[in-house]
Amino acid sequence: MSRSSEALKYLPPEVSAALATLGEQIMLARKRRKESQRLWADRIGISAPTMARLEAGDPAVSMGNYATALWLMGRSHALAELADPALDQGALEADIRAIKQVKAIRTRASVKARLEGQEA
Repeated sequence: MSRSSEALKYLPPEVSAALATLGEQIMLARKRRKESQRLWADRIGISAPTMARLEAGDPAVSMGNYATALWLMGRSHALAELADPALDQGALEADIRAIKQVKAIRTRASVKARLEGQEA
């Protein structure tokens, strides 16, 4: 069993659902353009069966294939936003926890002592 197929066993349900939605949205975009699966498969550089798997949200289909399908839709710019550090909620929460652990409690006495130390 390859590493990628091993990893697919641990795919979170939310990820599976998101890929299924993405595949369906790609299929709808193709159909709205009245273009065949074969045409899109050729333009992406994949087989028609792989295109069908992509539209089904198969996680084993390469991310590059999904990205190229998004490019065909004029939506490849959205890829850069997916991992934008400004939107990384987990990192933001870690930063906040780290700040709270520092606990720079300043009492009047500590402020006075610090100011007296600066005057010397």
